[in-house]
Amino acid sequence: MTISSSLNAGVAGLAANASRLASISDNIANSSTYGYRRVETDFHSMVLSSSGGAYTAGGVRTTSQRLIDQSGSLVTTSNATDLSVRGRGFLPVARGTEVDAGNGDTTMYLSTTGSFRTDAEGYLRTESGLVLLGWPALPDGTIPSYPRDTSAGLEPVQINVNQFTGEPTTRMSLGVNLPAVDTAAGASGDTQELSVEYFDNLGTSESLSVEFTPTVPASGSSNAWTLVIRDSAQGGALIGEYDLTFDDSRTSGGTLATVSTVSGGTYDPATGSMIVNVAGGPMEITIGRPGESSGLTQLSDSFAPVSISKDGSPVGNMTSVEVDENGFVHAFFDTGITRRVYQIPLVDMPNPNGMVALDRQTYLPSPDSGTFFLWDAGDGPTGDVVAYAREESTTDVAGELTSMIQTQRAYSSNAKVIQTVDEMLQETTNIKR
Repeated sequence: MTISSSLNAGVAGLAANASRLASISDNIANSSTYGYRRVETDFHSMVLSSSGGAYTAGGVRTTSQRLIDQSGSLVTTSNATDLSVRGRGFLPVARGTEVDAGNGDTTMYLSTTGSFRTDAEGYLRTESGLVLLGWPALPDGTIPSYPRDTSAGLEPVQINVNQFTGEPTTRMSLGVNLPAVDTAAGASGDTQELSVEYFDNLGTSESLSVEFTPTVPASGSSNAWTLVIRDSAQGGALIGEYDLTFDDSRTSGGTLATVSTVSGGTYDPATGSMIVNVAGGPMEITIGRPGESSGLTQLSDSFAPVSISKDGSPVGNMTSVEVDENGFVHAFFDTGITRRVYQIPLVDMPNPNGMVALDRQTYLPSPDSGTFFLWDAGDGPTGDVVAYAREESTTDVAGELTSMIQTQRAYSSNAKVIQTVDEMLQETTNIKR
C-alpha cells in the first residue's frame, strides 16, 4: 500500500506541476496583453490518515486564481479615448454583438482598460468588440439620478461626430462708461448707441440695440439718462426702458444711484440686473448694482464699452471627445464650447478576485465577488479614470521564468519518484524467480 501511494503521489506531483506550468505559460504569452491579470497556481498537500507506523502518501492538489485586484503600470498613448482605471474600480462595457442586436438587453461586463474609438454608428468600441457603457446626460449637461446597484441605467456611449450644436444667449452683462459732460447744461443731448450680438434658440445671430439718451437740464448737471433696449429679432421692437441716475458724491462718484423701470422687466438692485423678453424667451441683462463700478458708470467725457460679456454660441461642429478623471465624457466643438454628454461610472465590489474571468480581459460579477456598486470616479473606494493611457499586463516575465525553472525541477523530481517506484516494483517481482 505504501509503495503504491508513493506512485500515486508522484503522478499527482506531475499533474500539479503541469498545471502550474500551464498558468506560467499563459502569463508569459500575455505579457504584452493590455489589462491582463496574471494567474497564480498554489499547491495544497493531501494528508491521509495512517496507522501502525506506516505512512501513506496523499499527494498534492492545485488551485489556480486570477489576481484581478492587482494593477499593471500605465503607459501613455496618443488617443484621447484610450482609458484606464488608476486605483480600484472597473469600466463597464458590453459586447458589440449584443449592442448591434439592438434589443436593449445588454450584459454589463467589466474591464480595467480599453482603446475605444468611434465606429460607423458612433459607438465607442475597441478592436476586440467591447463597447463602453455610461449614463447619458440631459441636454443641459447634467447627469440624472440613476440607480447605483444595477446596470439598468447604463447605455452604450454613442458619439455623433457629425453633430451640430448651438447655445442660445440667456445672460448678458454690460460694462459701459457714459460721458458725464453729456448731462450738463448746454450739451447736445445726442443718443449714444451700442449694438450687442446674441444668439437665438436656433443659433442664429441677432442683436440688441442699446440706446443711452442723456437728460440735459437748463442749468447744472442732471446725471440722468434713459436706457432703451430694442430687439432686432422682433423688428426693432422696444423690450425695455429704464431711467438711470448716477451718483456725483466724492465717495461714490460715477456709479449708479437709482434705476427706475419704465417698461420691460423690473430692475433688481440686489443683483443689478433685469430680465427682458427677446424673441426666443427671457434674457437676463446685468448693468451693475447701485454704488458699484462693475456695470454702468458715468465718468469723464468719453463713451466707452468697457466690458461686454454673454453666454451662448453659434452653431458649431464637433471636433473631438475626451474623458476627464471623474469619468465625464465631454464633446468639444469648433466654436469653443464644451458639452458634457455622458458619465462613465466605476464599478467596485468587495472581492474582485471572486469575479468570473472571461476572454478579452473582461469579468463578470458573481456571488463570490459580492454585490457590485456603481461609483462616481474618484468617489468612495474607487480611483479615477485616466485618458490617453493603457494599462499593461501584470505579468513579470523574469519572475515567471524563475517559476518555470522551479516547476521544471519539481516535475523532473516527481518523474524520478515514479521511476524509482517502478524499479522497486520490478525488484519485488523478481523475488518470485
